[in-house]
Amino acid sequence: MKKINTIIFFFLFASVLFGQLAQNSWSVGLGGGYPRFISININPLNSNYGGFLSFQRNFSEHTALRLKAGYSHIESEFANPSLMNIKVSTNVYSGDLDFIFYPVPCEPVSPYISAGVGAFYKMLTNKASVYLKDNTFNYQLNAGAGIEWNLDSDWKLISEFTYHITNDSEIDGSIGAGEVNNRDSYGVISLGFLFFIDKGAPSKYCQLYSGISQEQKDLADYNRIEEIIKKNIPREVVKQIVVEKPASKLAKEEKWILIGVNFDFGSSKFSPESYPILFDAAKTLMENEEMQIEIQGYTDNVGSENYNKKLSQKRADAVRNYLISKGISANRMTSVGYGEADPISDNKTADGRAMNRRIEFKVK
Repeated sequence: MKKINTIIFFFLFASVLFGQLAQNSWSVGLGGGYPRFISININPLNSNYGGFLSFQRNFSEHTALRLKAGYSHIESEFANPSLMNIKVSTNVYSGDLDFIFYPVPCEPVSPYISAGVGAFYKMLTNKASVYLKDNTFNYQLNAGAGIEWNLDSDWKLISEFTYHITNDSEIDGSIGAGEVNNRDSYGVISLGFLFFIDKGAPSKYCQLYSGISQEQKDLADYNRIEEIIKKNIPREVVKQIVVEKPASKLAKEEKWILIGVNFDFGSSKFSPESYPILFDAAKTLMENEEMQIEIQGYTDNVGSENYNKKLSQKRADAVRNYLISKGISANRMTSVGYGEADPISDNKTADGRAMNRRIEFKVK
């Protein structure tokens, strides 16, 4: 018992030490699993199944505590030739408290590791050691690794493998020589969903574009952008705002034109100089949480109208996905592709076509 208390204290201390409580969130998880005994005395069968329900508190981008209730139905046959006809069926009802650490948070695909303690109630059907109790209550230690896959700002797909080692050798219905420290163990492969039911303040850590630091050179050629703007923007465009770096003072204006957000030819892949512009746009949106925007994609007139409309939609979606990955709520943004419509410059020149291949933010 003293060892268990020490482990729990360590997990709680680590959560406080690494945690930023202002960034906390609550989530609920649900899914199914495939459990399997890991033992030298039995031959596991494949007719196993299980499920879980979890409640999770994320203290920071890196740390979380999870309370997990699970059910596992595990079947096996004994390896001893004299017991080959005995088929054991074990039902395990478990409750676990796990500490979770995310080494690479804020990414669309985020791995994690977990460790913790738990208790379980087992129910045996058939057994090799006849003196064992059919139903008992015991505890276990847990260790695992998994991956969270972002579906949107509130939903994640989770895949995980968890290893459990029990405090005795009775869960598989027998006590045999050679088992590790006279303890049984089993593993569970799980797949499910995680839904965030409550979130704290947006994470400052996750706002930043991971490829940019203060020491890294800004790849955008702002002098050239300014020259193109002065040369090609017609005077009659008076209600639009041309933005090199979106700033918070522009938050309440009607429209931004993000000059400098460019794409590879015929592609929705960002060119390197686009990231500083998008990075500043994400900061502005994070500072103005009430702002709702429509992300509008435009192309020049090269290519068919139908092709350009589809391409502009893909580019608008790419910008939206980038902003979501940096912590902007998906509910604040829509994306629409307008193709070659509403040009702001002359498509007869290369610089004019470059101006028309643009992304605009329309503030709602």
